[in-house]
Amino acid sequence: MAVQSWEQRTATPPPPIKKPKGFFREWGDAILFAVVAATLIRWATFEAYTIPTPSMEHSLLVGDYLFVSKLHYGPRTPQTPLQVPLTHQTLWGTELKSYSDAIQLPSYRLPGFSEVKKGDVVVFNVPFESQHPADLRTNYIKRCVAVAGDVLELKDGQVFVNGKPMSSPPQSQNRYFLQVNEPIRDKIFKDQGVTDFNNPTGVPQPQYTQFGPAYMIDATPTTAAYFKQQSFIKGVVQDKSPAGQAEPDVFPNNPDYPHSQPSSPAKFNWNRDNYGPLQLPKKGQTVQITPENSPIYEKIILRYEHNEGVSVINGVITQNGQPLKSYTFKQNYYFMMGDNRHDSLDSRYWGFVPEDHIVGKAVLIWLSVDPYADFLHKIRWSRLFNLID
Repeated sequence: MAVQSWEQRTATPPPPIKKPKGFFREWGDAILFAVVAATLIRWATFEAYTIPTPSMEHSLLVGDYLFVSKLHYGPRTPQTPLQVPLTHQTLWGTELKSYSDAIQLPSYRLPGFSEVKKGDVVVFNVPFESQHPADLRTNYIKRCVAVAGDVLELKDGQVFVNGKPMSSPPQSQNRYFLQVNEPIRDKIFKDQGVTDFNNPTGVPQPQYTQFGPAYMIDATPTTAAYFKQQSFIKGVVQDKSPAGQAEPDVFPNNPDYPHSQPSSPAKFNWNRDNYGPLQLPKKGQTVQITPENSPIYEKIILRYEHNEGVSVINGVITQNGQPLKSYTFKQNYYFMMGDNRHDSLDSRYWGFVPEDHIVGKAVLIWLSVDPYADFLHKIRWSRLFNLID
């Protein structure tokens, strides 16, 4: 009896029954987990982007939705940690800033599968913006045509890297004038995939040009060849800037776009079709700073590499009041161009892309929507799940 009594007195009481989570608590936990998971995936692996402008036509079309890989070049550690999750610059549907730049951290890149290579289609934070921190600047997408250490040159529109011609993307476009005596039917332009994004209907309109009545279009060489064979076309003239004719708005004639004014007269006889030769800065490389090359390196030294006490006075780069005689680069730089050669704001106009601005590599089109098509033809089915090259 004593034993039985002792066992009864020392028996462990049953654990208390846990109160089930309330409806709002359960949903709150689920939403918090989803936001954290989505943020980590977006930061470290893949992120979805859309194509808003025609600068990569006809390789990438306005209305294409892409997956961009952060794994290829390695994800960057956040520079601006105080940010609303899953936002970029503003809160959804508003103009309110979604971040605070009170804390700015050094940016590091984790190891990736590969380095940026010539021919890659790259998403990056456009470097010339100053109203946002570097990791929250507007995302651009272009094709890398030269990497750090390369010598880039354009001759009559053809890209040369280290003296060798670079193959043009098969769907790249140039600007042409279609000389006509009478209007061209809208359906012909639609069938050939020719779009005028300055027209609400997307259909090119005739205008009077230096070649007489003509349509100004951006098209692939294949499309241009088609129009040359048509009886209703008098002539097809490719728009080209002649060699030696300086354009003041190209880099480095405008050395710190958009914060500077083009030099007058232009220091470099370069234009959008005849450009360079220009060597891309490479990490660890030291260059001598001269009056002739200071416009090339001005933006790097002044803005991209976080140097203290640097200013530009009458075109002379100074540090702590003394002219800078030489400089060693702290990171690699790249040259990006749009496949739509004459409708792209790219490195020809604002210069190099710093390595710490690289976001990732565009790898897959998962959806494509035609902004000018009717409801039944809105989806470009043939483009779904196409790999990007």
